Amino acid sequence: MKIPVLAGLLAGVLAGPAGGQSEFPAAAAERLAASLPPALAELAREVLERNPDLARARREAVAAELRAPQVGSLPDPMATLTHFLASPETRVGPQRLAAGVSQRLPWFGKLALRKQAALYAAAAARAEAEARAVALVTETRRLFYDLAFLDAQEEAVRADRLTLEHYEELARARYASGIGGEQAVVKIQAEITRDDQRLLDVATRRAALTASLDALRAREPGAPLPPLRLPEEVAVPELLYERLELLALEARPEVARARARIAEAETMAALAHKEYRPDVTLGLGYTVVGRRDDDAGRAMPPEGNGDDVVGFTAGVNLPVWRRRLEAGVAEAAQRELAAQEGLRSVAADVARALGDLLHRIPLAAEQLALFDDVLTIQAAEALRSAETAYSAGILGALDLLDAERVLFDVRVAAARTLADLAIAVARLEGTVALPLAETEPGAAHAPVPQAAAGGIPAAIDHRSGD
Repeated sequence: MKIPVLAGLLAGVLAGPAGGQSEFPAAAAERLAASLPPALAELAREVLERNPDLARARREAVAAELRAPQVGSLPDPMATLTHFLASPETRVGPQRLAAGVSQRLPWFGKLALRKQAALYAAAAARAEAEARAVALVTETRRLFYDLAFLDAQEEAVRADRLTLEHYEELARARYASGIGGEQAVVKIQAEITRDDQRLLDVATRRAALTASLDALRAREPGAPLPPLRLPEEVAVPELLYERLELLALEARPEVARARARIAEAETMAALAHKEYRPDVTLGLGYTVVGRRDDDAGRAMPPEGNGDDVVGFTAGVNLPVWRRRLEAGVAEAAQRELAAQEGLRSVAADVARALGDLLHRIPLAAEQLALFDDVLTIQAAEALRSAETAYSAGILGALDLLDAERVLFDVRVAAARTLADLAIAVARLEGTVALPLAETEPGAAHAPVPQAAAGGIPAAIDHRSGD
């Protein structure tokens, strides 16, 4: 990864308020789902709507947003009431009752910093939920294509079994007429048994994959699935590492989450420095004073006899425990460094995934083209030649069986390669958090919605109030 790119990520934050949002607008996961074929798009949307882990992450994000107005508000005022059981006597009369109210006022800027840190934390929670949504779309696509491959494999196995049963009849007829040997019949029967075993393996793997997909969409076992078909082709546009890396670092929710964590840590560091400043407490008191009823008071009432008392109080806390304050500043600094390392970790994950997929996808595409353009045609032609030679009595049943085995293996391998290519493209789109059609040079892609990308609120001046 280019150092200037990483430096820019460490320095910049996205603008836009995050507080007060309870809905999650269409973002990376929704754009990816919308770009899929209809059956797969329907399945992906169902997962996004019903997955309990995603619902939990989204509710936690909403809960995090609701914390900002709590920490950004003044603490509750304190009201006191004192009833004197033994009233103190004063020159103007006995004190009967005292009431007061006080309000603690944090130092200038502390409340704003606490609220800002909460908004950054909420933005990180929203980005975390969106990252989970993107991962769910990618996993749904993998399960869909793996299940579609199993359907294609089952179809190939059943077709192969029918062909082998036909070959078995021919081999039996030749053996009965004394032309062929028993070995060919036994060998073909063994291959039919292997096909039966393959069908059992397919059913076992399908049950496991279907259970995983049902869990993702929170459906009971056996719930209907949309038609599972491998795509006829997988479009692979020009893949440029540098461009995909930049797009991924712009669109991935994990990047927005890391940026929000950095901004939150910076805000908490500023707040830790402000803890050296005292908070102020202001209060107002009212004391009920009775009239003097002693002999001297009745004989010569003093001026202000029985007048109530109103008082104003002011106080500050004394931040004198320096070890505690210094530890708070050091903790905030370490959390800021950890958040920056988190962003570097995301960038490293992007680089690793792109490095793997950008090598794997072209190779899979070349392999698939080799199957479609060469191997499948050659194997089919070889089987036709073997069938012709077998009908003419030139080749035996075992030669015919070998040709059928080659074509079967090529067909299954081609379907597996197509599924692997579709899964690799799905993972690449999940890595970039954009459909590949939007990553081509010259293609305009929709800007990442701020709320979906983490909704990092605008920074405030940490020096305010100093």
